[in-house]
Amino acid sequence: MVKDKKIKPSKELPLGFVDRKEKELLIRDFVISNIKEIMIKYGFQYLETPSFEYTDSIGKFLPDKDRPDEGVFSFKDEKNWLSLRYDLTAPLARYVAKNYLELPKPFKRFQLGSVWRNEKPGPGRYREFLQFDADYVGTKNLQADAELCVLISEILEKCGLDSNDYTVKISSRKFTDKLFEQLKIKSKEQISTILRALDKVDRLGWDEAKKLLGVGRKDKSGDYTKGASLNNDQIKLIESTLKSKTCNSEDVLEILKIFQAYNFTNYKFDPSVIRGLEYYTGPIFEVNLNFEVKNSKGQTIQFGSIGGGGRYDNLVSNFGNFDCPATGISIGLDRLVFALMQKKDFKVKVSRPVVICVFDKSQIKEYIDILNKLRDSNISSEIYPGEGKLKKQMEYANKISSPAVILYGEDEIKSGKATLKNLKTGKESSVKIEDLSNEIKKLL
Repeated sequence: MVKDKKIKPSKELPLGFVDRKEKELLIRDFVISNIKEIMIKYGFQYLETPSFEYTDSIGKFLPDKDRPDEGVFSFKDEKNWLSLRYDLTAPLARYVAKNYLELPKPFKRFQLGSVWRNEKPGPGRYREFLQFDADYVGTKNLQADAELCVLISEILEKCGLDSNDYTVKISSRKFTDKLFEQLKIKSKEQISTILRALDKVDRLGWDEAKKLLGVGRKDKSGDYTKGASLNNDQIKLIESTLKSKTCNSEDVLEILKIFQAYNFTNYKFDPSVIRGLEYYTGPIFEVNLNFEVKNSKGQTIQFGSIGGGGRYDNLVSNFGNFDCPATGISIGLDRLVFALMQKKDFKVKVSRPVVICVFDKSQIKEYIDILNKLRDSNISSEIYPGEGKLKKQMEYANKISSPAVILYGEDEIKSGKATLKNLKTGKESSVKIEDLSNEIKKLL
């Protein structure tokens, strides 16, 4: 009788997901610590919302489909569809609506959390990534919009970028609203398609974006995206308008005056900045890098923005009769870290434990006494956690880049001295147990 062959699970990750190693995570921790420091200085409150929301609360769903899968990961819980959050803004709007009476107005909050997007991944773009958001909720004051751009700049420079490494681009949805009036386009579906196409200009260039404004576009993989069905004259008007350098939008002009008061100059008016999310109602901004970014193969890639945001005065009112204008900005932290690692040589100090080698398991108390002395002195240390003779233990210590091993066999126990071996130099020294911590600190 032939036994059924056991099918082993795949060791590969789903497309758009990635394992992150220690160096990247430590740099990300460095970025996060700087963000928290600046947000406290600017007077923001820290908030965390759940990973899952009701699908209709986050707004990314198609009601005419059996499954609301447009851009989100969803499942049905009893009668309701739940989705992993697509961003941190919609959950904030839901939170404000739920706690409207208790919250101060304006409510200034920042949040750090993973978001998930059920979309086709690209260079530096993942289906799961860590995002940072800062928002003002409950104010129409454009001082809030201006300060978001200033604080993002302070974060980037505190993390190691120079002012010439990035530019904050600013525009307004009011600018595009006038354009749609000129084009005599009123269909929300067509406007959304146009906005999605224009949002890709930086990444694809105008020639390819025009295809998305017209009949449609097929990408290199063969996937076809239906276009906005505009005619050539309409496309030419859009291109000429969005290439204009003249700003006549009052909200943007007011923000630029506030920038002057801050002595903030690292910005650029750019009407081609189109945020794809349709809930923006006023000023919009985008943070772009000014240096080349390369992928793992050493190829220069179109990296696009690392963050952006804008004013969304109507989002909270979706949850009820709330007059709650708001503005916010976000950064994709994993994208920022990816870029920072290429721009700056981070001297990340990775702590590796000193390894206490095991000669005789019956002497475990002796090893633990040494271990406690080292850890009481805040020295990263461990008793060899595996099984095997000294050669295998030394291989382990070298593999994890341990700075030193402690040899404490029968002869050492009798003498009351341990042998300390520096794994960087290979030098061995005989050290009294009470002096081990000080000697180890010298070689760290």
